Amino acid sequence: MRCTHNVSLKLAMKRKARQRVSIAGLAGGFALLLAMPASALEFRSVKQHGSILYDAPASSAKKLFVVSRGYPVEVLAEQNGWSRIRDASGGIAWIATPDLLKQRTVVVTSEQAEVRQAPQATAPLLFTVAKDGVLELIEPPKGGWVKVKHRDGVSGYARIQFFWGL
Repeated sequence: MRCTHNVSLKLAMKRKARQRVSIAGLAGGFALLLAMPASALEFRSVKQHGSILYDAPASSAKKLFVVSRGYPVEVLAEQNGWSRIRDASGGIAWIATPDLLKQRTVVVTSEQAEVRQAPQATAPLLFTVAKDGVLELIEPPKGGWVKVKHRDGVSGYARIQFFWGL
């Protein structure tokens, strides 16, 4: 019995030591995360109609989707001429980096986006855009509104909750 008790005691002491190491490692990792600079989301738009999204960073990889010109994507990483991106639906894929523009666009995620003459709910309505419509981003969001431009050249303000890509 005495031998079993000593073995149990030693195991318990080892477990406590591992817990202390785990807690210290966790605290150190958390401190490292706090020390890292916050990185901003990087959005770009697709350069041309018919750009292909792949499941890996190679043109020989499986083709997943074809996307339209101007479609906004979030760039997650870049590697050897390829960009790992996320789309408005949350899907992750790869696209050739040269197929992306720095020009920013947004996509309508609500049933309809109302674009107004000024950043006010009471301002005159200029036009509406249906779900999945893409607009050019003119100015960054401010006060819950964003300035956007239609491909026909008309620009105005819309509530940020209508869009993905900001």
